[in-house]
Amino acid sequence: MNNVQIGKMGENIAVKYLKNKKYKILDTNYRCQCGEIDIIAMDNNRYVFVEVKTRKNKSYGTPAQAVNYKKLEKIYKVSKHYIQNKKIKTPPMRFDIIEVYYEKDIRVNHIKSIS
Repeated sequence: MNNVQIGKMGENIAVKYLKNKKYKILDTNYRCQCGEIDIIAMDNNRYVFVEVKTRKNKSYGTPAQAVNYKKLEKIYKVSKHYIQNKKIKTPPMRFDIIEVYYEKDIRVNHIKSIS
């Protein structure tokens, strides 16, 4: 599997995980000129913007450690574009990371409110 396939697999696992937790998936791989966000979902009445990171192991650090300041800035800009594009007025929002580990078993770690 190449990195694109691994990333897509992780995103699919994250979508299933969120659906099992009763999140409503609004969009996946939302793109604009600012960048891209993996998953946009609703948790009760809150918009949740999710970055998914997939790794075999922690030898290069945790998946969440790959979300640096520059990546967070892009996530914020893309979320702002989404809100403006959909004409949503002052929504409650949250920014999350979902780590997907795929070694022998698949393990998901959901980190909420990363700002």
